[in-house]
Amino acid sequence: MVIGRRGHRVSEADAWAHVAGLAIGQDVSERTRQLVGPAPQFSLGKSFPGFGPVGPWLVTADDLADPDDLGIGCSINGEVMQHGRTRDMIFSVSSLIARLSDVTPLLPGDVIFTGTPAGVGGARKPPVFLEPGDVLSTWVDGIGTITSTCRIGTPYPTQPA
Repeated sequence: MVIGRRGHRVSEADAWAHVAGLAIGQDVSERTRQLVGPAPQFSLGKSFPGFGPVGPWLVTADDLADPDDLGIGCSINGEVMQHGRTRDMIFSVSSLIARLSDVTPLLPGDVIFTGTPAGVGGARKPPVFLEPGDVLSTWVDGIGTITSTCRIGTPYPTQPA
C-alpha cells in the first residue's frame, strides 16, 4: 500500500482513510547476504539496487470491490509458486497501519509491503531460488501484474562517480 495522508497512532477503523492506493510489490531477498552471520539481517538482503520493484500502477481502494479480499500470487517462468487471498494474510492492511503508526508517523508516499501467501521459495521442499534469466511475475486481482527478469550483479556503480 502507499500512504496518502499523514497518520500517527491511527486506529484500525480509520486506517483505510490514510491509504492513497494499492500497488504490487515484489519483495525480493538475496538469501546469502540476508542470513549470513551470527544474527541474520533480513532488511540487508532486500536492499540491493533493483530489489523491491513496485507497480504497475496505483489503484485506489474505491476501485476495488473489497480491498481486504484480493487474489494474490506469483509465478517463476510461468509456474505458479504462490497463490492466495489477502484476507488470509497474517496482518490486514488496517492492522498494519495501526501497528506501524503506533511506533512511527506514516507519511504520504510511504510504501508498506504487506506480506505474501504461503510458498516462499526458501521454505519449499526442496527450496527454490531465483536464477539469472528467471522471470518473476506477481499479480493482484484488480491491480494487475508486474514482471521482472532476474539478473546477476548490479548495473549501478559501487562507488560514487
